[in-house]
Amino acid sequence: MELANSLSQEGRPKGGVLAHLERLETKSRKKFEESQGAESDLGSKIRKLRSLRDKLKAEVQRRQARAEASVEPDQTFEVSEQEVLETKLENVKSILQAYRFTGLSGKLTSRGVCVSISTAFEGNLLDSYFVDIVIQKPLRIHHHSIPVFIPLEEIAAKHLQTNIQHFLFSLCEYLNAYSGRKYQADGLQKDFAAFLAGPLQRNSLCNLLSFTYKAELSGQSFPFCARLLYKDITRTLPTDVTVTYQGMDALSTSWEEQRASHENLFCTKPLHHVFASFARREEKLDMNLVY
Repeated sequence: MELANSLSQEGRPKGGVLAHLERLETKSRKKFEESQGAESDLGSKIRKLRSLRDKLKAEVQRRQARAEASVEPDQTFEVSEQEVLETKLENVKSILQAYRFTGLSGKLTSRGVCVSISTAFEGNLLDSYFVDIVIQKPLRIHHHSIPVFIPLEEIAAKHLQTNIQHFLFSLCEYLNAYSGRKYQADGLQKDFAAFLAGPLQRNSLCNLLSFTYKAELSGQSFPFCARLLYKDITRTLPTDVTVTYQGMDALSTSWEEQRASHENLFCTKPLHHVFASFARREEKLDMNLVY
């Protein structure tokens, strides 16, 4: 009795140790059940949020599909075309800016751009031409001053829609070659008329020239007939040259060598350079005769 009372007085629970353990077990079980309930509530919330996320995602996809269906295909296509045309216009402006010192220049118009092409040969400024290009789909030439014998339509068909820079450079090549051939033919008639034994014959493209000229050798003068053909009309030198004698059945070896050397000169040098060399040779011969 005294021992039991002493234990109660020292603060141990009444009812004995077994009763105390039962109370602890009951308390622990309640806490476990409460935590299980909290976890169950949290899992339920997570499932609800996931379901809501999936619904919102599906709704967004449906609205995007309706928005895309409401846009007309032609409208998207037109925007794309406009962007392409604007890019081409910027490319033309860049080309003209970069090559303004090489004979290409231009200005913007309400329709697109008007390009001016200035030709030259051996540093001599010659004729100028223009091409008015409409920047639309497809690109087209509105107006131009290109001679009819320049294959403008062929050049445009090859390059205008795919590479406008190549189109302009190719056109420049044709025009410069034509102007260079014309410049040589005009110079021959103007500056070396004394060598010609008749009129210079040429076609409008100046890619076929024929003329008779006087050649001298050892104090003798004989007429040579020259025919110059420019098969490649982007060149200023002929591709085929024929020099023949006039009024003579047979020639000496020296005259044959002279004829062959003239053919070679016409193939490799511009006309005015060739006749300038003839003139210097005659001047040298005249000086020798004087002294």
